Amino acid sequence: MTPPDILCIGSALWDIIGRAPATMRIGSDVPGRITRLPGGVAMNIAMTLRRFDLVPALLSAVGRDAEGEELMATCRDLGVITDFVYRSDDLPTDRYMAVEGGNGLIAAIADAHSLEAAGDKILRALADGRLGRDAAPYGGMIALDGNLTAQLLAQIARSPLFCAADLRIAPASPGKAERLLGLLGHPRATLYVNLEEAGLLMQSRFEDAQAAAAALHDRGAHRVIVTNGGAEVAEAGPNGPLTACPPAVLVRRVTGAGDTFTAGHMAAERAGAAPDEALARALRAAAAHVSGDIA
Repeated sequence: MTPPDILCIGSALWDIIGRAPATMRIGSDVPGRITRLPGGVAMNIAMTLRRFDLVPALLSAVGRDAEGEELMATCRDLGVITDFVYRSDDLPTDRYMAVEGGNGLIAAIADAHSLEAAGDKILRALADGRLGRDAAPYGGMIALDGNLTAQLLAQIARSPLFCAADLRIAPASPGKAERLLGLLGHPRATLYVNLEEAGLLMQSRFEDAQAAAAALHDRGAHRVIVTNGGAEVAEAGPNGPLTACPPAVLVRRVTGAGDTFTAGHMAAERAGAAPDEALARALRAAAAHVSGDIA
């Protein structure tokens, strides 16, 4: 097996996305397109890393049902390492459903109950010697997503298995952002959040990403990057305050944009890009995604 460049820990599921060009509201019934694609935060990051010629390994929970077998086959076809995925005979493969209109995301439901039920079983490869152990923890880059339970995320924050890793943390959604509070002070973590998620973590409201990033850093975050849709993105931490503006593009889809930004930033930094260039590359990757230039 090819050694992985980056580990992606969290959700791997099927995205079922309905998209319509029309402006939609509650009760709208319009023509559009419905697609099913591999998704989940960890999986989205892994797929984007492949586009940067990196080899990611997935640590997740996937059922042995027909949907799970198809998902694993698709992952392997994409070049994502699946050897460390926990396969359950009892738990179904998770799913995510969203509706997007010309005015953005209308509603979404994430059914990640199997990932939550699997708990720390998905981390076994980090403890049994395949990827690391207590005495020799994994020392590479890890993308960790907020679909894990608050209890497991708090366990990870204290675990010696993660003490040497370059930890990159991505919330699953604003509704799950507060699960990340236990990881806020991790000394080797970079936190990627949008403006809404930053406000939920701080129980406050911010006018812009720069204010949100500064507040989270003051709260104890080692390093934080805050995005704000098409507005300025901000970073606070060891590199000092940084800001960058995303390219202006026509937005055709929104699901997965934050995951693409995170993966683009990780890939840029792994390639040795300077902090400002890494932000710029991440923004270009996210812009290509939302404009539909990446299939």
